[in-house]
Amino acid sequence: MRRTELILTIAGFCLMTATASSIWSVQHATAQDSIYMPQHNTKGELILPKNHSWRDWPYVGSMVTPNALNGGEAPFPEHHVTYIDPVSWQHYKKTGKFREGTVIAKELTRVRAPDGANKDGSTDEVSGTGYFMGEYSGFEITIKSKKLYPKEPGNWAYYSFGHKPEPYNAVAKKQPTEACAACHQASAAEDMVFTQFYPVLRAAKPK
Repeated sequence: MRRTELILTIAGFCLMTATASSIWSVQHATAQDSIYMPQHNTKGELILPKNHSWRDWPYVGSMVTPNALNGGEAPFPEHHVTYIDPVSWQHYKKTGKFREGTVIAKELTRVRAPDGANKDGSTDEVSGTGYFMGEYSGFEITIKSKKLYPKEPGNWAYYSFGHKPEPYNAVAKKQPTEACAACHQASAAEDMVFTQFYPVLRAAKPK
């Protein structure tokens, strides 16, 4: 009798484990396969994604260009933290290409510079002297779509929700081609994207 009970107990445990594993797999797959669909209003302006959803996307890299190292007038004097939407991330890992519908989000933060910052804009923190992230200071999105932007270089369009602290602007107009595309065409390493600054993308690209 005890042996039968033991067998039933083990079988029940295995079933529960398998069920829990299946549920986790479905939830995980759903999270990875969730598609961010850009939303536009009647004026054609891009609507800010809800609930800071881009912060849940795969992180691909960052850079910092502080004013103190650029004559006091860096074009973008912030940390640039860059993400890619989950579906495009999976596609890039398989193909090494940015798919139709790729969305890349870039969130900015000021360089941390409390009273007593060094002349070069760095600060002395517990880990050493360097450039650390302060508060959020802007948000941008770029979208690749031949359907939406057939005349844009590489079919990429650029949107800025403001270079300012939160809350960001609720909507953004498409930037003029000359405002962003020209720089990306001239200096980006791959398909208008600065992959030379994004080690996560470089490491994921199929060899």
